[in-house]
Amino acid sequence: MSDNSEHTLKKHICIALLAHVDAGKTTLSEALLFQSGSIRHLGRVDNRDAYLDTNAIERERGITIFSKQAEFALGEKQFTMLDTPGHVDFSAEMERTLQVLDYAVLVVSGADGVQGHTRTLWKLFEKYQVPVFVFVNKMDQPGTEREALLRNLRSELSGSCVDFSNPEEDFLEEIAMCGEEELLERFMETGKVEEEEILRLIEERFVFPCYFGSALKLEGITEFLKGLEEYIRIPEYREEFGARVYKITRDNTGNRLTHMKITGGSLKVKDILGGEKVNQIRIYSGEKYETRNEAAAGMVCAVTGLTKVRPGEGLGVEKGTNLPILEPVLTFQVRLPEGYDTALALPKLRQLEEEEPQLHILWREEIQEIQVQLMGEVQIEILKRLIRERFDIEVEFGTGNIVYKETIANSVEGVGHFEPLRHYAEVHLLLEPLERGMGLQFDTNCSEDILDKNWQRLVLTHLSEKEHKGVLTGSAITDMKVTLAGGRAHTKHTEGGDFRQATYRALRQGLMQAESILLEPFYNFRLELPEQMVGRAMTDIEKMHGSLNAPVLENGCAILTGSAPVSLLQDYPKEVTAYSKGMGRISMELSGYQPCHNQEEVIEQIGYDPLRDVANTPDSVFCAHGAGFVVSWDEVTDYMHVESCLTPAQKELTPIQPVRREKDSKEEEWLGTEEIDAILEKTFHANTKEKARMKNGVRKRKKAGGMEGNVRRQSEPVMKNYQPKPKAEEYLLVDGYNIIFAWEELRELAEANIDGARGKLLDILCDYQGIKDCRLIVVFDAYRVVGHVTEIFDYHNIHVVYTKEAETADQYIEKFAHENGRKYRVTVATSDGLEQIIIRGAGCALISARELQTEIWQARERIRTDYEAGQAKGRNFLLDGVSEEAKEELRRITGKEE
Repeated sequence: MSDNSEHTLKKHICIALLAHVDAGKTTLSEALLFQSGSIRHLGRVDNRDAYLDTNAIERERGITIFSKQAEFALGEKQFTMLDTPGHVDFSAEMERTLQVLDYAVLVVSGADGVQGHTRTLWKLFEKYQVPVFVFVNKMDQPGTEREALLRNLRSELSGSCVDFSNPEEDFLEEIAMCGEEELLERFMETGKVEEEEILRLIEERFVFPCYFGSALKLEGITEFLKGLEEYIRIPEYREEFGARVYKITRDNTGNRLTHMKITGGSLKVKDILGGEKVNQIRIYSGEKYETRNEAAAGMVCAVTGLTKVRPGEGLGVEKGTNLPILEPVLTFQVRLPEGYDTALALPKLRQLEEEEPQLHILWREEIQEIQVQLMGEVQIEILKRLIRERFDIEVEFGTGNIVYKETIANSVEGVGHFEPLRHYAEVHLLLEPLERGMGLQFDTNCSEDILDKNWQRLVLTHLSEKEHKGVLTGSAITDMKVTLAGGRAHTKHTEGGDFRQATYRALRQGLMQAESILLEPFYNFRLELPEQMVGRAMTDIEKMHGSLNAPVLENGCAILTGSAPVSLLQDYPKEVTAYSKGMGRISMELSGYQPCHNQEEVIEQIGYDPLRDVANTPDSVFCAHGAGFVVSWDEVTDYMHVESCLTPAQKELTPIQPVRREKDSKEEEWLGTEEIDAILEKTFHANTKEKARMKNGVRKRKKAGGMEGNVRRQSEPVMKNYQPKPKAEEYLLVDGYNIIFAWEELRELAEANIDGARGKLLDILCDYQGIKDCRLIVVFDAYRVVGHVTEIFDYHNIHVVYTKEAETADQYIEKFAHENGRKYRVTVATSDGLEQIIIRGAGCALISARELQTEIWQARERIRTDYEAGQAKGRNFLLDGVSEEAKEELRRITGKEE
């Protein structure tokens, strides 16, 4: 369709309706559109024909799930109205709209007053500094009383809530009392408050206009529309182009739609944003839209052609990305239909993550499992329906687990070095703790004389491009400032992927040193129940490791407020209903993350070992003798090329001595060029041969003092340094028949004589056990033998197991792995793909049949080589391998002197 010039000339204002679920928000939006003349038919949620509930699921369930927009005009002002989800499970969708609002309309149910989610919304309005109009709905219901509700608004939300629906004598006085002292003095002198002053007070959040009515019966709607037209000030926008993206969707034909508000200048078709061309600009109203050649400042539009931008991202003069405060706190396993390939499902689920980033689709490589983070049960039902309708996949979800996070309690310097042959990068990062709820912040404090600006920008990009794991449980890190403090590049050998590796390793190395804290989500709660039950409730909250404010007693009813861990409080509403016989009610809202109440228990249960997480290694790679070798994280400071970037004062505050890992030998672990190329290949082809400019040359490897002699501070119980686990007993479980039929030599023998193949395998493994020095268990199937019980016996120096009837070797090994995988170092030798997935989930190491055969052959070669080397030196004597103490004891016993 062609441009509507009249629409373009009007002054654009963006508002949104927000509410606790069932407050009548969608009904109010319908009434506003009808009374303003934007729609001709008044739809109803009950009739499933509401103008803005366009999705089939929304119409069936009678709730708003996805934010939509509609257009209506009031005089010279053109309004874009966003209808947002009210259910707490879809809070993130709602919160993103706050980033693009000029004004908000808070809908409160007159029958219920201010509820838990209403208070959450009010805090978000304050965070985003959004001016607010309040509409108290359902005033037609029995028991609703205007003055009582106004008192409720003032006590629960703000004392600056003023009744604008029926201005009386003291109306201007109430407004003046909400403003500055100068305004009140002028009012006392003149008895007036200028209209322009009222507009300013509303815009600057000194006054919150309140209106009362019934959207269903169209009562109070005309007065409210008049108030919006009269008391909303038209925002001033910059001349330079700017936009804020708040949502990603797809239309019926699969086109990706980027929803944004223009916050400055204008956007035209064919403009280039982030290297991509704008193909189409759409102005939506309900399901319908008009195409435009240009979108002016203040307009909300949907754009096609952009594939890279994400919700919350700023474009043009709008810098940075705003991340929602409300985050999912539960993780669920995604169970695909039997036989469905996860490689096919994952990209499809990623599409939904684009549209709803708070879904947070996770791929757990170690257990080959897709996981998703959600807000609650209602969101699960909706997501299952969406996946079925969009991709024709019937998925199920496992039991929800708490989403934990990690942070640090002290400042540390992390060092990462990546220098295999023909590569070079070193990065020094300063890690500092932030206040709760601050998230991650990245900065640089490094001179360009030390590290070129292009490399600095690259490091900051690598810090923000992925979710970094903590070292206690592998949970995401938060509430931390990471500052690039130093680094080095090489004029010839440094490539982009080198700094990615050095950055990741530096952050991880810093976390290994720091005093880490495990965080868990907390709910704020408001509990109302009969006064005689308050003791029971207070005892319950105390058992939940919660905190309580003093109870408020009113007319035989007690009101308790406080906070408690989500893990303990999430099922409490059912208990309240049971022991109060339906007379009590509790409302909960997510308050953020606090130190975990049972940190040690959670850490042990999760069983995360940061040293086994090869995708997030804290170790560094240095170069010597023409090859790269790995240096353990706790020895990196002995090899680093750039001096520590900590000031003397910072070193005083960071007295941490890393716990060094014991080594079985003094041999260094070397990396070949093929391994290095494989590492770099995983960095998404980052090696683009970028030109680096280095002010200082690369020095040779040196020995530095590191942090020797420092004394660790006494820390609180919630803080925990990484401590290497004591070396556990090592087990090797061999799937006997799987190995026999995988090794060509044994397979040929088995075709002639299976007993002979078993015997030969056992002899080979006996020799190998003598070299490996571990507990070696070979498991054979006997599940088809009727009445057979599990048979275990020793064959020389190894253990042999024949399974019982109806139990396969796979099942026996899986059971052993699950029961012992966390207690011992268990390695399973098998080439069964399904079994490998299950074994990974138990935290065990894996070795394929081919790898085991190679390892046995190499072990034999080492023995033979060592023997031949010893023979070359001459004759061997018994006492050559005996310690001096043992020799002295033998001389004493025999009475012989040397």
